[in-house]
Amino acid sequence: MKIHILGSAAGGGFPQWNCNCRNCDGIRKGTVRAVPRTQSSIAVSADGMNWVIVNASPDILVQIRATPALQPGRASRDTGIAAVMLMDAQIDHVAGLLMLREGKRLPLYCTASVWEDLNKGLPVASVLMHYCGVQWHPVDAQDAAGSARRFTIPDIEGIRFSALALKSKAPPYSPHRQCPQPDDNCGLLIENMATGRILFYAPGLGEIEPHIETAMRSADCVLVDGTMWTDDEMIRMGLSGKTAADMGHLHLSGPGGMIEVLDALESRRKILIHINNTNPILDEDSAERATLARHGIEVACDGMEINL
Repeated sequence: MKIHILGSAAGGGFPQWNCNCRNCDGIRKGTVRAVPRTQSSIAVSADGMNWVIVNASPDILVQIRATPALQPGRASRDTGIAAVMLMDAQIDHVAGLLMLREGKRLPLYCTASVWEDLNKGLPVASVLMHYCGVQWHPVDAQDAAGSARRFTIPDIEGIRFSALALKSKAPPYSPHRQCPQPDDNCGLLIENMATGRILFYAPGLGEIEPHIETAMRSADCVLVDGTMWTDDEMIRMGLSGKTAADMGHLHLSGPGGMIEVLDALESRRKILIHINNTNPILDEDSAERATLARHGIEVACDGMEINL
């Protein structure tokens, strides 16, 4: 099973187009040792030819150009993208769907709440019906009281998926922004059926509920939310009035933070994704990056590959 990281940044990418924080200004001027990142998305395949894209970021065309396997060139019009799966309806995870409008009817896997958002709050699906069209495949997400329903995707042979409900935030344009639904946001277990090896993927993760902890412990590799170093990061920098928790993300450092959560997983491979442009871990020479290294935690970058 191959997992290719198409994009590893949070919304806005890195550097963000209008941001002059230390990281963004530093990468432009060459005073910070860091690498640019596009907005978060992964591609999953069993054969290296047919892929499911998990989240379609606004940077998807750049990501496709950087990933030759997604354009195998078997016909005059072709793609290696067999389907798209969405973890939520956030604009940085769904806007890329519009860039796929020239293709064939698009198989789309997501929960009922996300599908509602794509037809009402941000009507991407309605727009696509005038172009390639969308074939919706409902996904049921396990919550704390239930068990995950495993499912497969045609042409993605030998890989099984399970969605898990996460406590995070629905988008601001969602009809249920103020009345959250259990399936607004999902994590994903991705299993190689031949080897039994599992990836847990959750780019947006606001709270570690018992069923999420169990899922993380079942995985051989966890690829999880690394958005912000501290809960008040954006407030202290004068860039926002919202905390990481307000935006549905668990901060990395301190008591109860993601580092502490990952430490409890012991020997599993642990990788952070969905990294905000303000996060000091983007600076490869920072004390915060050194802290992650001491804890055995990796930082995802565009083009990283995971084989399970």
